[in-house]
Amino acid sequence: MSQCAAIIAAAGSGERFGATLPKALITLGNRTLIEHAVAALAPVASEIVICAPAGYEKQIQELVGNDITVVVGGATRSESVRAGIAALSGNAKFVLVHDAARALATTELAHSVLTSLEKGEVAVIPGLELIDTVKSIDASGHVTSTPDRASFRRVQTPQGFDLEVLKKAHATGADATDDGALVEAIGHKVLIIKGEERALKITTPTDLASALSMLGTSSLFRTGVGVDAHAFAEGRQLWLAGLLWPNQIGVDGHSDGDVAAHAICDALFAAAQLGDLGTNFGIDKPEYAGASGVTLLKETLQRVSAAGYAISNVTVQIIGNRPKLAERRSEAIAALSAALGGVNVSVLATTTDGMGLTGEGRGIAAIASALLIKQG
Repeated sequence: MSQCAAIIAAAGSGERFGATLPKALITLGNRTLIEHAVAALAPVASEIVICAPAGYEKQIQELVGNDITVVVGGATRSESVRAGIAALSGNAKFVLVHDAARALATTELAHSVLTSLEKGEVAVIPGLELIDTVKSIDASGHVTSTPDRASFRRVQTPQGFDLEVLKKAHATGADATDDGALVEAIGHKVLIIKGEERALKITTPTDLASALSMLGTSSLFRTGVGVDAHAFAEGRQLWLAGLLWPNQIGVDGHSDGDVAAHAICDALFAAAQLGDLGTNFGIDKPEYAGASGVTLLKETLQRVSAAGYAISNVTVQIIGNRPKLAERRSEAIAALSAALGGVNVSVLATTTDGMGLTGEGRGIAAIASALLIKQG
């Protein structure tokens, strides 16, 4: 084990996933993707370096602990790996390079890669046979050839290398979608061993669903819906989605009246079967008088977590004529997500075409849904 180090490339955004936080921090089951990746490599590697998105180093460090080195990754995968190489102690003979997005790759796969390195290979990568027929096309989309798929492989990570060989490959400054290509380019042979179906790359919500089914957690989902509404009241500040809205009339209520936060709390309590907003924070609990929506969200997170659940994602739709959400939507998402420990949050807004409390401009409402996953 002391001969092997590991680098985890985790600097990718969640853009293709539709997430508002880096992909490595998306929750899969009861762990983030980066925590899954670390757990798989920790039994094999004597040191681990994580290449994190800029600005998220502290958050990732808190998740993985101080025994692991966290550095800022680069704009490309190859730049990130080079940053990881520079942070290694230099005491290892071999290095495994892994993608946080392939969170379900097993420790056994890492062992298999390392075993081949110990037998004398300098570059080893896992791969799977192609199932579909492959076509080569020209710029206009017309087929130019049909290669024999038997000689092709879908490559995965962790990929293993003699550390000195990998350093030489990266010293060229070239970029590639995997490190095996860089090692090939400087003339070394790369061995492909059998990969794993569960080492899929999680890039889209569909991939996440596939990964959840592999974890066997699909039957452990719980969903909840929450609704809240308050009438406007002169002399009150308006707090909505964790934000203060200056120059807006606030709403009446026991706490700050943040309907978005309250609806989310209700949805989470419903999913976890922990009562509702009133039973947890109602007027019979004076300690919550005037409490902010953010405070209630944080308290709800603690109670849901204590009940054995992890939050997968939350959606809230604000219903009302004002305030206009569009200009502060990203702020609202960030505030709500931070209060819930960084989970994926969607914030929408609509009106009711002049009908009812909100349509007549007498108040504001919100409806939220939440998805929980039973931990363990």
